[in-house]
Amino acid sequence: MELFMNKRWMLALACLLVSITGYNCQAEDSLMLSLTAECTQLIEDGFNQENGAWQSYSGIWEFADGRLTQTSTRDYSPVILRRDHQFSDVDLSVEFKPISGRMDASGGVIFRALDHENYYVVRANSLENNFRLYTVKDGVRRQIASALTSPPTLGQFHQIRIVAIGATIQAYLNGKLLLNHHDNTFKRGFVGLWTKADSVTEFDQFKVIGVE
Repeated sequence: MELFMNKRWMLALACLLVSITGYNCQAEDSLMLSLTAECTQLIEDGFNQENGAWQSYSGIWEFADGRLTQTSTRDYSPVILRRDHQFSDVDLSVEFKPISGRMDASGGVIFRALDHENYYVVRANSLENNFRLYTVKDGVRRQIASALTSPPTLGQFHQIRIVAIGATIQAYLNGKLLLNHHDNTFKRGFVGLWTKADSVTEFDQFKVIGVE
């Protein structure tokens, strides 16, 4: 009974803290967080046509056939940012399909980016059995959280979802919460997409609910 009451108290406190800051939090038994559409900015992009809000900094990013595809195999970390909005708290998801890569076959989501060299990124890699959260500061990438998982299958679409509220960052792969980490390195910024090394990756169904 005492453990149950403590758990309920923690859940109530989590939602109270978010409500005090003016955001809408839905915390379930596992303390999974989400933002609702009220008082937030909504972005939905199916990549059906090229959008000038996207700015590429490295790699070759092509809008075609309702997809955004990164095709360069020579850049260390291809980055593209959506520059029309900056978000503090954010609920961001995208579908990605790793097509090929011998050194790397990954897809990643960038959030709270100050620029193309300072941001958070969560990535999945078809050649590795892990799902990881990194900070990139002045172009230097550092792992801050990792979870074991089955590698995403090449040639199939998978979904990455990020929910970042305050210092809490939660990351999902194919609907499963794998990372729950706390970090204060970046508090607000742009969102974007990321690959690595020789990865050729398609992206689709980019969606953001965020607090500006």
